[in-house]
This record gives sequence, structure tokens and C-alpha cells, in this order.
Amino acid sequence: MANFVNLEVFSNYQKYIDNEQEIRENIRIKVREIEQLAKEATIQLQIIHSDLSKIDGACQAARKQIASCAGVYKQLSEIIPHGQYYRYSDHWTYITQRLVFLIAMVVYLEAGFLVKRETVAEMLGLQVSHTEGFHLDIEDYLMGILQMASELSRFATNSVTMGDYDRPLNISHFMANLNSGFRLLNLKNDGLRKRFDALKYDVKKIEEVVYDISIRGLRNETTQPTAEDTAANETTSA
Repeated sequence: MANFVNLEVFSNYQKYIDNEQEIRENIRIKVREIEQLAKEATIQLQIIHSDLSKIDGACQAARKQIASCAGVYKQLSEIIPHGQYYRYSDHWTYITQRLVFLIAMVVYLEAGFLVKRETVAEMLGLQVSHTEGFHLDIEDYLMGILQMASELSRFATNSVTMGDYDRPLNISHFMANLNSGFRLLNLKNDGLRKRFDALKYDVKKIEEVVYDISIRGLRNETTQPTAEDTAANETTSA
């Protein structure tokens, strides 16, 4: 009786499956390394919610962990077959968004403005254009920025608890400009759209903090504008 199935074909299929599994496992190893570095950076930054005097030190420590991510991303990019970025991108999407958030938070704490996508990509050793290979996707950048907005909302509240009544107003100015910038976008991504919808609640929460400070007369209205105030007004252009 004739054999109508060529079993050698299935052997080739198995080789393909084995190769695919090996690639994904190597990706997972590198992603775990990045996740650990991001976790350590996150831990460093948490001090800002309890001690404002340690902000500079926390930012410097977080930058060291973030800088280490660039080397691991380079190793990760070498694992990805040419032209197959989006086939495997689900493995690193979340952690990349997390790192965008951390970088944006550090830059805001240090200088008071919104970090550009190009700067984030440079810090992580990534490309900007998808045609150049392993890159920082625009949606990942935007999602990370929206994560920062939630953290700033929390930071504004904790700043009042620690006796800093000017900082919430600076954050409020920054968030208002950030909100205006996002409203210029016609968002189609469902996850990004939902996350953007949450931004208005973050803005409202900070406005309530500022209002409470104002009616209690806690802020010194004669205080001169700080560099953070000025930079906040340039958020959308930065």
C-alpha cells in the first residue's frame, strides 16, 4: 500500500518548532534581566514618596540601573531574526513601557519637563524608526508616559504630607499640559485609549490637592516661579 504521508516533512516541522522555542526562551532570559534592573530602579525611586531630600540620590541610583538595560537590550536585539520584531515584541512590551515610565519620572524630577521619545530610545540603546530594527515603539512610549502621570498624582499628594505645598502646583501645570498634548492625538489602540481616559482622573486628583492647599492658605503666593514651573509650561513643545 502506498504511503501518502511524507514523514520527513514532519521532521522539518519539528526542527522549526524547536528553533522557535529556543528563540523565545532566550528572549525570556534577557527580558527577565531587564525586569530585574527595572525593579531595582523602581525601588530606588520609591523613596521620593517618603523623603524629598533624597530625590537627587534616588534619580542617580535609578539612572545607573536604567543605563545597564541598554546592554541587555542590545543582546536581546541580536536574538531577534531580521524583520521579525513584531512577531516577538509581546515579550518585552510591558517592561519597555515600564522603563519609559521610569526614565520619564527621573527626567521630570531632575529637570521638570517631559522627556522625548528620542531621548528615551537613546538611553535604552534602541532605535527610533521601525525600519532600523529593534526600536522604541511610539505606543510603548505613550503608555509609559501615562504611567508616569499616575505616579505624579500620587507624588503630589505625598508632597503635601511632607510639607511641600508648591510642588503640587508645579505638577498640576505639567499634567495640564500633558493632558492637552494627549488630546491632540486620535488614539485608536484600545489599551492606550483606556489608559488615556484614566489621565483625566489623575489630573482631577491633583487639581483637588491644589484646591485644598489654596483654600487652606498653605502655599506662599509670593514665591517666585521655579525652574520646574517654567519647564512645565514647555511640556508639550519638549
